[in-house]
Amino acid sequence: MCGIVGYVGKRPVLPVLLEGLRRLEYRGYDSAGVVFFDKGRLRVLKRKGRVYDLEEDIYRNSTLEPKAPGLGHTRWATHGEPNEINAHPHFDCKTTLAIVHNGIIENFYELKKELIIKGHKFISDTDTEVIAHLIEEYVKEGLNLFQAFLTALRKLKGAFAVAMITTMDPEKIYVARFQSPVVVGLGEGENFLASDIPALLPFTKKVVFLEDGEVAILSQEEVKYFDFHGRELKKTPQIITWDLASAEKGGFSHFMLKEIYEQPSALQQTLLGRLDLEKGKIDFSREGLTQEFFSGIKRIFLVACGTSYHACLVGKYLLERVIDIPIEVDLASEFRYRNPRLDNGSLFIALSQSGETADTLASLRLAKEKGARTLAICNVLGSTITRESHIVLYTQAGPEISVASTKAFTTQVLMFILLSLYLQEIYQREEPKELIKMLPRLPGLLNKVIEKLHPKIKECAKNWYGASNFLYLGRNILYPIALEGALKLKEISYIHAEGYAAGEMKHGPIALIDENFPTVILSAKELGIVHEKTLSNAEEIRARRGPIILFTTEGERKFEDKVNYIFYIPETSYAFLPILYVVPLQLLAFEIAYLKGCDIDKPRNLAKSVTVE
Repeated sequence: MCGIVGYVGKRPVLPVLLEGLRRLEYRGYDSAGVVFFDKGRLRVLKRKGRVYDLEEDIYRNSTLEPKAPGLGHTRWATHGEPNEINAHPHFDCKTTLAIVHNGIIENFYELKKELIIKGHKFISDTDTEVIAHLIEEYVKEGLNLFQAFLTALRKLKGAFAVAMITTMDPEKIYVARFQSPVVVGLGEGENFLASDIPALLPFTKKVVFLEDGEVAILSQEEVKYFDFHGRELKKTPQIITWDLASAEKGGFSHFMLKEIYEQPSALQQTLLGRLDLEKGKIDFSREGLTQEFFSGIKRIFLVACGTSYHACLVGKYLLERVIDIPIEVDLASEFRYRNPRLDNGSLFIALSQSGETADTLASLRLAKEKGARTLAICNVLGSTITRESHIVLYTQAGPEISVASTKAFTTQVLMFILLSLYLQEIYQREEPKELIKMLPRLPGLLNKVIEKLHPKIKECAKNWYGASNFLYLGRNILYPIALEGALKLKEISYIHAEGYAAGEMKHGPIALIDENFPTVILSAKELGIVHEKTLSNAEEIRARRGPIILFTTEGERKFEDKVNYIFYIPETSYAFLPILYVVPLQLLAFEIAYLKGCDIDKPRNLAKSVTVE
């Protein structure tokens, strides 16, 4: 959940580290720090707050003579409050080695007690500092630096990415990974490391992903790879196809707004290579997904966190229409604590934008232990969840920088549409060819919805950005969209919002309705009888003077004079409803947060990739 960047080479080290940190700040922004060599000694600069606060300190300090190698870190606090003392990097007692760390060391209290007894003095409240002292202790006991590093790693329990520079080996960076991502970037006469690809894009597209239990030692001329027992490994580089512009705002005021507008093209990317229009089929052959993979499946589990969990709820509606197999949807944080009935007749489908979500990853590992088949729907190439799943369906949405997820959600939903069509053919239900023919038109349809509704949504936001509470109502496949719409609003505007199944409104929420409590209602003709029932709920709210913002099907005119705002969505397929209805809700949340002056791309207390429980 923190961001790490490292560089060894002949460039000026601080510009490289700061550029990388700026691109990783979405992973955490409680504090930031850098460490590098200055006149032969390790020099650390760190600040509470954002990377730009750190930059100000650096550029005010004219006495620096910074030399590579160097490390940078941007923190999202897990142990110890956000302040300069707890900011990374951290040192050993003699300031001979510096450590940056992402993740949680679960046994750090026990290790810290042991080290204090041996005379080590701790400065911070973090779990990270124990790593530096542990390595120092093993060197003191007679191990060489490399063996001390490996021995310390084997002693740690938890999830971690650890990087180290030291005066004992001043030409190298040591880095290790266990359940927390690390990417090594390869250059000519220089090498890089980072927690995520965007930090490397300005410098190289040639990368190596470390696996759990692996170490890399970076020097200017080479990178060597080892396991935690010191056995040398061979790793194959990959070429990243993202360009630098795709990780920048592209003229939009915020990453979130850019990513909302990118959704039509993201949908196109998700469809690429998977549509066989000539045969009227969905083609997952390049992913290795075959009919045999589903043979003998008696139960399906859809498991995720946050926004991805809402996509799973949509997936349940879609899949249950085409197969008779029982489907369960779980929050990953609860899944492995309820003794789920997993066996070799189970299919476990994990959703994660980052592919590093700790609870989802732990649930995936439990499913594999029980013999279940596993399938991941993910956006990030080389992430842990994708490497540990039997089959991976990449959404191909490109980088998502804003903490509040948008295009990751819609591409996950589209992947469920494709999967439902694929299973529809396997289980010989009705021919899916008509909907398959419609799929290429979906990105253009969504683009029209965005262009048409955004100006009116801006006007709507001006009327309601001062509200303290919102209620979101939907039924059937639009119920998860009500949940997601409410989540987006609370994430970025800090307004309390609640998503509810419209049929449950009379079982509690109706007590909250008054003239200052707006309700967002989602209802579409394609839902059949529940459409009329949802509109009846609108009548009940209106009778209590509650403001109504209605999203409904084009041509539904009878409510025009009964609601405060009405937004029309083109009539479409049932399967497309979640995508066409959620994007206007993303825009509504964005415009309200913008008017409130919130930090939209980096909402308080949230991080993009939740890599700890």
